Amino acid sequence: MRVSRGIAGGGIGAVILLVAALFFGVDPSIVLQNGPTFEDTTSSPQGQPPTAGGELPEFVSVVLADTEDTWHAIFQELGGTYQEPTMVLFTGAVQSACGFAQAAVGPFYCPGDRRVYLDLSFFEELRTRFGAPGDFAQAYVIAHEIGHHVQTLLGITQEVNRLRGQVGQVEANDLSVRVELQADCFAGLWAHRAQRSRQILEEGDIEEGLNAASAIGDDRLQRESRGYVSPDSFTHGSSAQRVRWFERGLASGDPASCDTFSADRI
Repeated sequence: MRVSRGIAGGGIGAVILLVAALFFGVDPSIVLQNGPTFEDTTSSPQGQPPTAGGELPEFVSVVLADTEDTWHAIFQELGGTYQEPTMVLFTGAVQSACGFAQAAVGPFYCPGDRRVYLDLSFFEELRTRFGAPGDFAQAYVIAHEIGHHVQTLLGITQEVNRLRGQVGQVEANDLSVRVELQADCFAGLWAHRAQRSRQILEEGDIEEGLNAASAIGDDRLQRESRGYVSPDSFTHGSSAQRVRWFERGLASGDPASCDTFSADRI
C-alpha cells in the first residue's frame, strides 16, 4: 500500500432502514463539520523496534487522513459534511467515554467521544496470532473502525443500540453482526474510492485485506478459543460474511451497496 437472520425485514429492520436512509439517498445534513485530531499517547520503551514507535504511528495517521479524504467526498456528494473523528493511539490500557479498556479488547470505536482507539501492539498480534500480515491488513482495521464512526454520524449506531434493548439476545446479536458487516463494507468502499482517486494499492494489498477480514471472523475465533462454533452468539460475523461484505464495498464503491439491514442474506 502506498502511503503518499431475518429481523431486518420486520418492524425492527424497518426502523433501522429509516435511519440508514439518512445515508442511502437522503440528505445527511445533520452532520456538522469539525477539525481532525490525531493523538499519540504511546511511549517508546528503550529497545522497542523503530516501526512500532515511529513509523507505525505515521502510517496510521496517513491512513486516517486518506479515509477522511474519501468520506469528505462521499458526504459532499450526498449534500452533507463529514465530521472527522479523533484517532487515539495508546499503550496497554486507555480511558474512554465508553469506559476503561485494555489492549486485549483490540481496536475499538467509542461513539460517546467519537474516537477510534488503537493499541499499536494489535498489529503485531494481527500478524502473528491471526496470520494476517501486511500494511493493507492494518489499513483495513483502521478503515473498519472509521466505518463505525460513519454509522454514529448517521444515527445508525444509536438506533441499533436502542433496539438491542427491546429484543432477545439472539436478535440483538444479529443486529450487532449487521453493524459490523456494514463497517466491513465501508472499509472496502474506502479502498475502492481511494484507489480510484489516488491509486493507493499495490500488488497483494487486496489479498492482505481479505485475509485480515477472514482471520477475525467469529467462527474462526470461536473454533480456536473453545473448539466449536455457535452462530447464534456471533457479534461480528463469520469469516465468509466479513470477506463478502468487504468485497461488496470494494467492488462497488457505492454506499448503497453496504445496506446490511435490508439484506436477506448477510
